[in-house]
Amino acid sequence: MATPSPTLEPGLVIAGHGRHVWVETPDGRRLICHPRGKKSQTVVGDRVLWQASEDEGTIEKVEPRRNLFYRQDEIRTKSFAANLDQVLILIAAEPEFSESQLSRALIAAEAEHITPIIALNKSDLVEPFGRAWQRMAVYRDMGYAILPMALKPRGNTTPNTEHHLDTVMAGKTTLVLGPSGSGKSTLINRLIPNAQVLTNAISTALNSGKHTTTSTTLYWVDAARTTAVIDSPGFQEFGLNHIEPMHLASLMPDIKAHAADCKFYNCSHLHEPGCGVIAAVQPTSEGFSAPSPRQISANRYKIYSNLFAELSQKRY
Repeated sequence: MATPSPTLEPGLVIAGHGRHVWVETPDGRRLICHPRGKKSQTVVGDRVLWQASEDEGTIEKVEPRRNLFYRQDEIRTKSFAANLDQVLILIAAEPEFSESQLSRALIAAEAEHITPIIALNKSDLVEPFGRAWQRMAVYRDMGYAILPMALKPRGNTTPNTEHHLDTVMAGKTTLVLGPSGSGKSTLINRLIPNAQVLTNAISTALNSGKHTTTSTTLYWVDAARTTAVIDSPGFQEFGLNHIEPMHLASLMPDIKAHAADCKFYNCSHLHEPGCGVIAAVQPTSEGFSAPSPRQISANRYKIYSNLFAELSQKRY
């Protein structure tokens, strides 16, 4: 008589630490699963098939992904999450955000066909927010959604975290990224009041009682488990070594809009004659001056040229 095949059950990876991951079943049960083999290939957001093994499980298969949001430098690849509907990039009027880091996250999202949303925090700080909002003009012209919010307003002002955020996130899986000081922890705790309790519970299970923060965690916003928020650290450094330099222009909407005007099909947009991109770059001026919709800001072009040079020096 043939031995019956082991039963494989579906699950969703909601957290991970090292080789161990926390898997949630369709009926809401959660258990620790280990990968088959020495190296874990799973990330938060993965749909997997797992097999029971005593009180834990073994992941037998990772279902095909719709997308994978990740960064890569010369040393390693850092995968944030898979099967995303959108990435919410939270920045703040103070401290001043890095436009280079913002651009890198946007490029990574574009490369995986994931919708990016920019949220600008600290709208209660009138002057700094006004300057930051003006800097965002080029991104609005590119078609990116930009949401103003005040997570910790001064005085008696009511905290403003809405601005259609509930509508934007409803029924979707959203990865939230943000540099230190942007207010990301406040936003996560506002969206999921018991986030810290859940994080501690998962960390305890995965780390044998040590309350070590897991690298990335998925939380359900609603009881029906249709709206998910994924919290992940690691925004400070954002390598894009997985992007080919000649593909970079197609992932930056303002550069892409003028690339078709170039004389040569393989134009790098750095020095070639008849380059439509170079011709569209706004002349450098003192202070901030928003480019016209038919121009590329000097700062954005500098980001492009610096990234092109960085990606051209990749080590294989």
